[in-house]
Amino acid sequence: MGRGPLAGVRVVELAGIGPGPFAAMLLADLGADVVRVDRAAAARKGGGATGGTDFTNRGKRSIAVDLKNAQGRDLVLRMVERSDVLIEGFRPGVTERLGLGPDDCLARNPALVYGRMTGWGQDGPLAQSAGHDIGYIAITGTLHAIGRAGGPPQVPMNLLGDFAGGSMYLAVGVLAALLESRASGRGQVVDAAIVDGATHLSTFIHAFMAGGLWKDERGVNMLDTGAPWYDVYETADGEHMAVGAIEPQFYAEFLRLLGLADAGLPSQHDRDAWPELRERFAAKFKERTRDEWAEIFLPSDACVAPVLSMTEAARHPYNTEREVFVDRGGHLQPAPAPRFSRTPATTDGEPSLPGGHTRAILADLGIEDAEALLAAGAITES
Repeated sequence: MGRGPLAGVRVVELAGIGPGPFAAMLLADLGADVVRVDRAAAARKGGGATGGTDFTNRGKRSIAVDLKNAQGRDLVLRMVERSDVLIEGFRPGVTERLGLGPDDCLARNPALVYGRMTGWGQDGPLAQSAGHDIGYIAITGTLHAIGRAGGPPQVPMNLLGDFAGGSMYLAVGVLAALLESRASGRGQVVDAAIVDGATHLSTFIHAFMAGGLWKDERGVNMLDTGAPWYDVYETADGEHMAVGAIEPQFYAEFLRLLGLADAGLPSQHDRDAWPELRERFAAKFKERTRDEWAEIFLPSDACVAPVLSMTEAARHPYNTEREVFVDRGGHLQPAPAPRFSRTPATTDGEPSLPGGHTRAILADLGIEDAEALLAAGAITES
């Protein structure tokens, strides 16, 4: 722990699911000492889905606390006094009712950065409503934009909302507030909402719309499969190749390697001719297998790559040489990102189990009443 650029930063994470834990994992990857406050019940059950292969728990330590126990709640506040950041992902008002809200924590540590992760935000008409990634991106307009012309919106797993619009914005917000607090000596609340982040991610597309370069329709634009030179094509073996040959020099290289450089094709940007181009490209790609096309196109400036499954991606020579994936505890998982020249990010060991570090965390914080806390049911150890 503590070997990356965030070495020395202490983070308390109130256990949750999805984007909050991923943001805390990112901070842990970068060297922060992240202590995950798990439910006492989770420790008594042996962890379940919160440990073992839950990679979002990697690089963290876990203490199991009963937050409804007065002594347990006070223990978390004592931890807050010694920490730089707290991250929580409950519905608005829950931590306040527990006595662990921003006012409670900032009273104990005025320099604390209090990071809050929700879907709808801390206020507004939907703030108290349940939700998931798909609903959050639906209301932002981003889900509507993903898919082919004439077809329904396509769900991009939960990567766009939970993790891109949620986790990454929470991490950026926490780091910005932490940097400011080092200068001012004052903490603040970071309200990271998935609807805010997912909308912000679409700024580039909104700029295109404002300039008349993008239609508010699915599958008819340059970057949404509307253009034949920005799409995926099936190969002879039923696999696919991804084409992103936008710039003229890259498009020319694409045509050359595809074998259509001298085929008398219509102009690249003649929209009326796009159906013809798509048909010609599709027929050509069906002549070879995906791996045969990959040998032709990689490396080149044609901006074409094979579409790999996640299992295949872990074995691809580019990814293995760059060590995009790492093996930890016999499990292959994505390596920390981004990369640093002097203080590299690392991840060691297996994901923490609830309560697996309860005594060690208390000792590290100088808290000597572990036996009393255990007897009172305020904490549990696995």
